[in-house]
Amino acid sequence: MIPTPDLSHLKSADFQHVYEPAEDTFLLLDALEQDADELRNSKSLVCLEVGSGSGCVSAFAGAVLGPSTSLYLTTDINPYACRSTSTTGKQNGVPIEPVLASLTDPLRARLRHAVDILLFNPPYVPTDSDEAYDAQQKADIAGAWAGGHSGMDITDILLDQVEDILSPTGRFYLVAVKQNDIQGICARMQSQHGLKGEVALQRRAGREHLYVLKFTRQPSET
Repeated sequence: MIPTPDLSHLKSADFQHVYEPAEDTFLLLDALEQDADELRNSKSLVCLEVGSGSGCVSAFAGAVLGPSTSLYLTTDINPYACRSTSTTGKQNGVPIEPVLASLTDPLRARLRHAVDILLFNPPYVPTDSDEAYDAQQKADIAGAWAGGHSGMDITDILLDQVEDILSPTGRFYLVAVKQNDIQGICARMQSQHGLKGEVALQRRAGREHLYVLKFTRQPSET
């Protein structure tokens, strides 16, 4: 069993501004651990986490891959999250490079078809779209959960960026809840972007039914 990253350096004051790892985080960690052997064998060179928050997930990805030459990049609109991610990487011996940015905006040209592991635990809670917009503009902790209409306002934007940056053998792991329309997300990624989706893990946590979806490119027909 791969241990959960050490977050003892983060205090309650930090979690006033940064999303504290919860059941959705741990489900994503479990999905990565489930695929650990395949991820190691894939010799992944670039791992990108969108919306890194505390940095827990990227630090865990580093533990999954073990000592390697992989590049660990993260983005977040929240400057507190970027600082937390950096310190979490140092605390756990993973050289994470956080970028203060929205989704993949400043990285898409540089990382075109280069990301081997793409991770996103989005703001998926259904809210009023204005609330989601305001949360993104304020770039604080509410931006980690307020998802707008059907909880998909932010995820919808990222879904249209995935094909541009995913490598030929890349994997995209997405956290979602039942209200996000799991089948609809998979159908959209297949029809619009040619990416095959499957449920990697699912778990009920209180009133939420959580999912981790995994998307990969389909092998070219010869």
